Amino acid sequence: MRRCEADATALTVVGASVRAVAESAHRAGWAVHAADLFCDMDLRRIAIDLVQAAPYPAGLPAIVATFPPGPWLYTGALENHPHVLDAIAALRPLAGNRSAAVRAVRDVARLAAVVHGCGLSCPETRFDPRDVPADGTFLVKPRAGAGGRGISHWHGPTAGGDAAAGSIWQRHVDGDPWSAAFVSGGGRCRLLGVSRQLTATTWSRARGYAYCGSVALSPDDVPDETRADFDRLGDVLANEFRLVGLSGADVIVDRRRRIHVLEVNPRPTASMELLERGSGESLVTMHLAACGVAAPPARAHRSTPLPGIWAKAVIFAASDLWPDGARLERLAGDWSAADGAAALADIPAPGTAVTAGSPLLTLFARATAADEAIRLLRCRAAAVDAALAGASVSRPVAAADSPRRRHRGSSA
Repeated sequence: MRRCEADATALTVVGASVRAVAESAHRAGWAVHAADLFCDMDLRRIAIDLVQAAPYPAGLPAIVATFPPGPWLYTGALENHPHVLDAIAALRPLAGNRSAAVRAVRDVARLAAVVHGCGLSCPETRFDPRDVPADGTFLVKPRAGAGGRGISHWHGPTAGGDAAAGSIWQRHVDGDPWSAAFVSGGGRCRLLGVSRQLTATTWSRARGYAYCGSVALSPDDVPDETRADFDRLGDVLANEFRLVGLSGADVIVDRRRRIHVLEVNPRPTASMELLERGSGESLVTMHLAACGVAAPPARAHRSTPLPGIWAKAVIFAASDLWPDGARLERLAGDWSAADGAAALADIPAPGTAVTAGSPLLTLFARATAADEAIRLLRCRAAAVDAALAGASVSRPVAAADSPRRRHRGSSA
């Protein structure tokens, strides 16, 4: 790692996967200096400096210290490591929520109390497995979870397992998983958009409740009752938790069109890039402005709005792979031309090994309706599978191959 000279447009972005936020910042005119777990091919093209975060997340403060002075922001799932946020915030100005706000809004009991206090709902939550029925009506979740990983229906402790370690139990709520994107500042909060989450789709090979994509909803698809609930939740995030910048909330929308708040992610989330594609508005610019950071000089350019229904899907590897990223980009050329923006992202860099069951890449599609957008994603996923048919290997992944066990943050 090298120490860079000062740059008035320098912006540091860190997290498990930073490609989406880095792209938004790059379009907005920032010189991006990044650290994440994967250093994907498309991220390498836009980052001035890019360092693989190892060890993660403990190694991030030392990496950030080598970047030029300037503001920094974080993506998922660093909200689970507030001590790392404190360490980096001691080095440079944080454009985002500080650890105190993060700890407060990620405290399940406190969030539930505040949400109930404003007339909204949260799932019934218990903290001791001895109080939880083992009939599958409750879900067991990691306290410091991200992306829906590690969630399952509770049927009692497994033999020899310590079920209580780092877990909570929440009653399962019937309905559809949605996520909402907010921008907050100065005690005010604005709902930017809403998306429906994709989970456990067989064609993406996601398992259980793992996040595997989103479909952005048009305003007409959000019922008045649901919109009112989101507006009320936004007021709580801005006034009770004093959140600033971009944040997201994962909810279940029930048959009465009312929301049940599952969690709040106090940073940019995985589904937000769909909103930027549709509107052309720079979400990173919104985030930084809400955090008191001025825009860089006028080399920024506004993206062209691409109206329609945008959807994305995270595709998981069926087997150990050494994928050819350049070949995949050529395959996606026609899709990108039709959509008006890249149809493929998070592309493995040359020589990267992707282990079976790990996220491989992200696909996008634009259509006039949600069902059509999902159909396009399925067709494109099948084409990717066909293109990768010769990339499977039978030998185990060697350490020298830099395997990536990719983990996408929750709305990643």
